[in-house]
Amino acid sequence: MPTHTASFNLEPASPFRIDLTVWTLRRRPDNLFDRWDGKTYRRVLIVDDKPFEIAVTQCEESENLRVVVTGIRLTPSLKDYVTVALERLLGIKIDLQKFYRLSKKDQWLKPLVNQFKGMKPPRLLTPFEALINAIACQQLTLTMGIRLLNRLTEAYGMALKTEAGIVHAFPHPQDLANADIEDLRRMSFSYQKARYLTTISRLIVDGELNLDTIAALDDKEAVTRLCELKGVGRWTAEYVLLRGLGRTHIFPADDVGARNNLQRWLDLSGTMTYDNTREALSRWDGYGGLVYFHLLLKSLTDKGWMGRQ
Repeated sequence: MPTHTASFNLEPASPFRIDLTVWTLRRRPDNLFDRWDGKTYRRVLIVDDKPFEIAVTQCEESENLRVVVTGIRLTPSLKDYVTVALERLLGIKIDLQKFYRLSKKDQWLKPLVNQFKGMKPPRLLTPFEALINAIACQQLTLTMGIRLLNRLTEAYGMALKTEAGIVHAFPHPQDLANADIEDLRRMSFSYQKARYLTTISRLIVDGELNLDTIAALDDKEAVTRLCELKGVGRWTAEYVLLRGLGRTHIFPADDVGARNNLQRWLDLSGTMTYDNTREALSRWDGYGGLVYFHLLLKSLTDKGWMGRQ
């Protein structure tokens, strides 16, 4: 049982709502690696091969966040690491004032943004995590994709014993590089997806692939580079740009669920394609990813999931 516990505060850029942001990050109520109980966001992180848990709550009297670190001694360097991780995961430093000003003058955006004001665009912890998320969710419902990721996390993610039980970190490349294909098949991954996951992981572990270098590329170059990897197409690449690199102008226009959300919101008729989806979004050029996230929250609300823990 972890013994070290320490805490510190963070001040997010206002306005900020942890509940809306966490739901945008976790997407489904049964997500086991980005956990939420209605008040506290929890996740297992790893430093120097040592797992520990962070628990984040929002102060009632302010928008400040209280961060509790359990399972490892909180050194200045660890505090810096956790802070950077939360700046990615919860978007706490992102300023959305330009987007809010735009929404005040836009008949479509105004009610949507007002409903979810305080949501910050989250990023998955690493580009690798975003890539694994995307591959798992390819050609599946998001619900099934999250369940596959849960199984992957429980089977291969580093375990941590807590007061609530055993929890796991999201797998790192070294965890998946030598994963058995048949074991992944028993989790309901297809043979192709199992091979994609293990091959990409091995490339990273062997030093032949550095996903962080993609952050230095422009959108077109980044998509091209990602699509050179087996198992990565345009949707997966754009998903990584949005959720892994934080490029909030990107709307993954091949995403069927996102296209359906957009079509319902704008009351569009006909079949949505990549091209006419981008055309429909052209009025909000530069903010496509923010529209994507707000429509995701609207979908979660309409399904009645936002109130579930």
